[in-house]
Amino acid sequence: MTDDLAVAWAYLARVVEPPCPALTELVAQVGPVEAADRVRRGQAGEDINRSAEARRQLDCAARDLEVLDRLGGRLITAHDDEWPLLAFTGFGGVPERLRSQAHAPMVLWAVGPAALDEIAYRAAALVGTRAATAYGEFVTADLATGLVEREVAVVSGGAYGIDGAAHRAALAAEGTTVAVLAGGVDVPYPAGHTALLRRIAESGLVISEYPPGTRPARHRFLTRNRLVAALAGATVVVEAGARSGAANTAAWARALGRPVCAVPGPVTSAASVGCHVLLRDGARIVTRADEVVECVGRIGELASEEQHPASPLDELSEAEKRVYDALPRRGARTPDEIAVASGLPARHVLGPLANLELQGLVTSRDGRWKLALR
Repeated sequence: MTDDLAVAWAYLARVVEPPCPALTELVAQVGPVEAADRVRRGQAGEDINRSAEARRQLDCAARDLEVLDRLGGRLITAHDDEWPLLAFTGFGGVPERLRSQAHAPMVLWAVGPAALDEIAYRAAALVGTRAATAYGEFVTADLATGLVEREVAVVSGGAYGIDGAAHRAALAAEGTTVAVLAGGVDVPYPAGHTALLRRIAESGLVISEYPPGTRPARHRFLTRNRLVAALAGATVVVEAGARSGAANTAAWARALGRPVCAVPGPVTSAASVGCHVLLRDGARIVTRADEVVECVGRIGELASEEQHPASPLDELSEAEKRVYDALPRRGARTPDEIAVASGLPARHVLGPLANLELQGLVTSRDGRWKLALR
C-alpha cells in the first residue's frame, strides 16, 4: 500500500463513525484517495457530508499511521488478500431491522502476525458475561483448549470474564486467538488486560475498525459484536445474564446465518439465564470442543461418540439378563427357583447360567447358583 493510499484510508476510517455504507460505496466507486478529497471538500454527497461534518477537518491520518507502525500493525482493507471477503458476505442477508449496522467494516486496524483470512476460515467465537463464575471459566478454558488443539482459532472480545478465560486458554495451548476491540488497538480495554492483549498481539491478532486513540463506548461494543460473530463460523455463549453483550453477539450470529451454540448451566445460576433463553429459542447445546468443531469444521468432521461407563452386563443376552436378575443379592438358588423368578422355562435356564459362569458373573456349588463376589 502506497503512502497516499494509507493516508487516505486512515483519514476515511476516522472521519465518520463506522459502519458507514454510503462512504464505503463511494470508495468503491472512485477509490480511497478521491473519496477522501471529496469528503474534505464537503462534496461527497448529502448523507456522507452530514455524517462527516463534525470530523471533516480533523485529519489525524499521519499520526494514526505512526501509532500503528510503532505497534508493528497494519491496515487491512478490501483491496488486500488478507481481507476475509467470504466472512463478510453474510451481512448482505441480514434482516431489515438490523440493516443500519449490518455492513462490513471499511478498514481494520490490526496488530499481530496471524492472517485474518486464514483465521476466519476456521474459527469459533467464545463469548459470555464479564461476571463469570468458576464453572463458566472452567468450561471456557476446556472449550478453548480443545478448539486450538483441533486447529480452530478462538475469537472473542478481550473483556473480563468469559472473554479473558477464552483468550488465556488459547494462548496457554499455543493456539491462535483474536481479540476484537471496541476502541483503538493502542487503547487496551479493560486496562487490566493490557498484558493479555499484548500477548495476543505477539502470536495472534488484535483488531478494531476504530482508529488509534479511540476510547471504547457503549455503542461501539454493540457495533464490535457484529465483527466477532462475522469472523467466526459459530458463536458459543458460555455464560450470559438476562441482558448481556454476549446475547447481542449471538443475535448477530443468527442474523448472519451462523450457528449459535450455548452451554447449559445450573438453573439456579443468574449467570446462565441468557444461555437457557438461547437454548429455548433453538440454540445448539454444546458441552465439549468436538461439538463446536462440528459447526465450524469441514464436512464429515463430526464429534466422537461420548464414552459411557461400561458394565459386564451390557453385552448379555435377554435370557442371560433375566437369569442374572433372578439371583438374589445374598444367598443361592436352584435352577428351578431361578426359573420361577425369571419366568423362563427350567430347560432354558442352564444355558444362560453356564455362560454367566464363564464370564465370572455367577458361581455354583452343590447344585445351587449365586452371584459372584465383585
